[in-house]
Amino acid sequence: MNEILKDPAATDRERAKAQRREDLLKEATRLFAIHGYAGVSLEDLGAACGISGPAVYRHFSGKSAVLIALLVGMSQDLLDGGQKVAASGGTAEQTLSRLIAFHTDFALARPDIIQVQDRNLETLPAAELQLVRKLQRAYIALWTDQLRLIHPEETTTVIRFRAHAAFGLLNSTAHSAHSPRTSKAGLRKLLNQMAASALFTQVR
Repeated sequence: MNEILKDPAATDRERAKAQRREDLLKEATRLFAIHGYAGVSLEDLGAACGISGPAVYRHFSGKSAVLIALLVGMSQDLLDGGQKVAASGGTAEQTLSRLIAFHTDFALARPDIIQVQDRNLETLPAAELQLVRKLQRAYIALWTDQLRLIHPEETTTVIRFRAHAAFGLLNSTAHSAHSPRTSKAGLRKLLNQMAASALFTQVR
């Protein structure tokens, strides 16, 4: 076992460091969504967490590293969650319905990170952008695999169009979920129904 794990004080330090990193990511998501990536400095980020700008470097090599952690992490979270849904069995219709519910819950719970991705994805360095695209393709495949079983007569282009249309609908909550007049319970039901219509309806 790692010696640092045998030292209770060291373990506490590691936990505190991990918590600080999570706090920085949470505040970065909020600030980037409000002001845009270019409009937030490391000093702004540090101040939001009660530390100095230079102290942020203890956790990230720079602002770009923060954005990388956010967007790669988002894509990985979606893929991991989607894979668990797909592995739980059932018919294609049941699996796709669970994927819709999973993505709806993600979009309602984390609208800020969706806004950050919408606005700043192309800001990522080439290697990290390629990784995010790879993770996204794997996530989309979870949906298109089920859609091919439901609509075997449709082309790959149409199948992918259905999936992207559903994502566009569900991710649109990033621009409306903050409203105090918005009932998330009502939105969840409506979004699930609308996405299901887009994905299941037969085209004549």
